[in-house]
Amino acid sequence: MTQRAFFASVQHLGFAWFAMVMGLSGLSLAWLRAVPHWGPVALQVSLGIGALAGFVFVLLMGLTLWRWVHFPDVVLEDVRHPLRHVFVAALPSSLVLLPTVWVGHQGYSLWADVLWMLGAVGLLLSTVGVVWRWLQSGMTTADFWQGMTPALFIPVVGNVLPALAGVTLGHPVWAAAQYGVAIFLWPMGLVLVLVRIGMVGLWPQRLLPSTFITIAPPSVLALSGHQLGAPDTLVHMFWGVSLFFTLVSLTVLKRCLQQPFGMPFWGMSFPLAASAALSLHLAPAQGGAHALALAWLASITCFIAGLLSATVRGLLKGHLLAPEAPFSGLKTADVGR
Repeated sequence: MTQRAFFASVQHLGFAWFAMVMGLSGLSLAWLRAVPHWGPVALQVSLGIGALAGFVFVLLMGLTLWRWVHFPDVVLEDVRHPLRHVFVAALPSSLVLLPTVWVGHQGYSLWADVLWMLGAVGLLLSTVGVVWRWLQSGMTTADFWQGMTPALFIPVVGNVLPALAGVTLGHPVWAAAQYGVAIFLWPMGLVLVLVRIGMVGLWPQRLLPSTFITIAPPSVLALSGHQLGAPDTLVHMFWGVSLFFTLVSLTVLKRCLQQPFGMPFWGMSFPLAASAALSLHLAPAQGGAHALALAWLASITCFIAGLLSATVRGLLKGHLLAPEAPFSGLKTADVGR
């Protein structure tokens, strides 16, 4: 691909690409939880993955700004799209997670504090934007129900992410307030997604990897709840729910892998990393369970490494930065571009 052709193809780089940053940041945090088990090795792996997440974020931000300057109509189309609009929240989620990785390794810093605040406010505004769409008179029933996929949890429950580092950065009240928004909207969003299955059917095959996003809310609610002083019983309850959604999601894994690779696959990365981080957090209190938690972390690391490899190959072959064919049976579902 020539340089001119590459920059022309950047118009197809949607906000869903920031799921890469979320997945890598989540994996870095999971390896940080493995330090009590694997010592300095886990610490260095966590640091390396965190640095990679930062590099990917800077690269994607540069390309996103290029896209905004040269293809503003395409960006606005993503923001207004009945399905793609939820992926806008992946950008502020990345702004929250990167400082969280930094705080885990280095403690407080001013730049991390500023990025965290930008991300936290961005997540809240993204959530307000999603709910605002529901209240508009022009919203059709078809558009409403088509938007009810597990990707809805990115903006709706993303408000739980600020609590991961909010206490350390000196913002416990704000972190707790956004945690409250998340814990209020999670069951509401879950009910809407389940009703969508009954009203419209399961989301299209191409979006099947988004099923794994259901793992993220209980996993991060548990980890953030611990930071905010939630009782251990509540954390264990969330872990049980996380395990349940993990098992449910694994039932569609074979069907996910039977289709060509696309950016929706990255939606699996952060939820799986979050489940590994929670398992490692609880492992010291569960005796021999730490071996299973470490094996789970190793498996997810290999899986995300596979996603990275497939992404590089797709970019080199020009498969990813290209218009996607519409999903069968869903005329507004060109989501994964």
